[in-house]
Amino acid sequence: MAVKTLIFNLFFILIAFSTVSSGKTIFGKAIVIDGDTVHINKNKIRLHAIDAPETNQTCDKNSEIWKCGLESTKFLKKLIGNNKIKCITKSKDRYDRFIGVCYKDNLDLNSEMVLNGWAIAYRYYSLDYVVQEEEAKQNKRGIWIGNFEEPYLFRKKNK
Repeated sequence: MAVKTLIFNLFFILIAFSTVSSGKTIFGKAIVIDGDTVHINKNKIRLHAIDAPETNQTCDKNSEIWKCGLESTKFLKKLIGNNKIKCITKSKDRYDRFIGVCYKDNLDLNSEMVLNGWAIAYRYYSLDYVVQEEEAKQNKRGIWIGNFEEPYLFRKKNK
């Protein structure tokens, strides 16, 4: 019986520690790092469930190379403008970045990045933005106007 109680108590202690970094709301002026990462004050935030081309990543359209990663970054900067944003975090990743959904007023920035074709739904972690990706793909928005390497594969090859 004592072992069961000990295991039960350890389970709840682990849950408590695992949720310490989640659920934090971060509000302020954002510095856009790339199409799926922002910094607010000293908080690094990776946008939940999306994966945008790296800033130095290129794509091609009709055999013409273009800087899709830079365009993705520019789009997020334009979306935010000079406004303060609010990010509701879910957890932290292995790089100690918060993972969250960010909003400008009531506009879901994660969703907008995918809907406009400047990020893909990061299915490995979530299916939250699959519908928006399908719409962007169907309407040939952003990176969907041509060919591109999925950002996580680009990162893996260019470590």
